[in-house]
Amino acid sequence: MSGQVSYETEVKAGAAKVWELYGTTKMALLAKEALPDTIIGLDILEGQGAVGTIIKITLAGGFSYKEKFTKVDHKNRVKETEAIEGGFLDMGLSLYRSRFEVIGKDEEESCMIKSTI
Repeated sequence: MSGQVSYETEVKAGAAKVWELYGTTKMALLAKEALPDTIIGLDILEGQGAVGTIIKITLAGGFSYKEKFTKVDHKNRVKETEAIEGGFLDMGLSLYRSRFEVIGKDEEESCMIKSTI
């Protein structure tokens, strides 16, 4: 069995500015800073935000997993990551992929972020 869920969020910033966060490791670091009681650990194990980058995320309660950046498309502003160890894979899933798309124009004052798991 497989499935996916998507959600779109409007952000009051231009697409270029939002992609500066989502297209790198900056978003993960910002999430850790903003949610210190939820994300208790975040380590960049390999890479600097390009395809092949591996990060380890540890959530409160000891739930941890490693994910690998499998797609970073700067032209279309799409990033995909896949769990490669722990977390949902330990719970029996054979694939756990996250996809983030930043939709909009640079000169606009807002854009959409489409997140798909």
